Amino acid sequence: MLQITSIEIYKLLIPLKEPFVISLGTQFNADNVLIVIKTNEELIGWGECSPYMSINGESVETCFAVAQYLAKVLIGKNPTEIEDCIVAMDKVIYGNNSIKSAFDMALYDLAAQDKGLPLYKFLGGRKDKIITTDMTVGIGSPEKMAADALRFKEAGFPAIKVKLGQSTEIDVARIKAIRLAVGNELPLRIDANQGWTVPTAIATLQALKPYNIEHCEEPIARWNFMELSKVKQASPIKIMADESCCTQHDANRLATLQACDYFNIKLGKSGGIFNALQIVAAGNNHNIKLQIGSFMESRLATTAFVHFAFCNASIVHFDVDTPLMMAEDPIENGLHYLPNGVVTIDDTPGIGASIDTAYLKSLEQAIIQ
Repeated sequence: MLQITSIEIYKLLIPLKEPFVISLGTQFNADNVLIVIKTNEELIGWGECSPYMSINGESVETCFAVAQYLAKVLIGKNPTEIEDCIVAMDKVIYGNNSIKSAFDMALYDLAAQDKGLPLYKFLGGRKDKIITTDMTVGIGSPEKMAADALRFKEAGFPAIKVKLGQSTEIDVARIKAIRLAVGNELPLRIDANQGWTVPTAIATLQALKPYNIEHCEEPIARWNFMELSKVKQASPIKIMADESCCTQHDANRLATLQACDYFNIKLGKSGGIFNALQIVAAGNNHNIKLQIGSFMESRLATTAFVHFAFCNASIVHFDVDTPLMMAEDPIENGLHYLPNGVVTIDDTPGIGASIDTAYLKSLEQAIIQ
């Protein structure tokens, strides 16, 4: 029987090419945590999370500490019994979905390897669609944002995501400048990251009607989800729930309220693949389409996101561009970024991505046996 023998926990800190600004703050690095689960049969499972304090209430430091508690209850367990492992972790501590998602990812990596299947096949998926990522423009001056958008258009990305979430006047000026730079045909998606009040959200979304916007992520504060349906009804632009849709329970509640047109699934919000599959089911039950998104994960976790994207036809949008923002790429194998935003994965069993052992030795670490 496959058995967990040791778990290694690493702080994975990767500098960004330039600061990334959203309405919630500025990121200078990808501050992530890596989980490596080793077994008695020499199979190794890899997982990663990118905690975001203002979204999931976790940091690298809290994840690194909590991971050591979680690792202790998993030693000796069969990693292919994923639900049993998740129940054990949930008994240790409430919440902490970001770090739990890294363990969940490593468990699924092992379970898929044990069956000799790439993760997407283990999840029942098929490579029956072409996955293309958008590319994200962070908050800045209208001129800087327009220049970035034009650069991404010239690089061939099929859609551009634009961070907003300040005043109606400045946010409309940003989109106007971007449209003047890239033209009217290239799809634009916007993300306010909870930055608007309800009146500002409605006013801004109505003012943006002429600019051919595909959808808007999380226009208002997550705690104000009861008002999201009001925004949706008044908006000429489709609404995607992000921060307000962490778990399957959130998804079912939002669907009942008719509060959104899309769910944005991020494994770091849901606690991992196990719970995210239940969000997919909720979306299917309520005829709500889905996006697979990311925080600031490296190509390791992002490879798992692409596997997940193949698991259901209702996942129609793909926001997996964050590795392209990083100044370093320590990941071995994993997903491939091709021209025009196309993203591909191989059929290696499991996730199919790892990190060089020599690189790991340079990282702050803890080992639980």
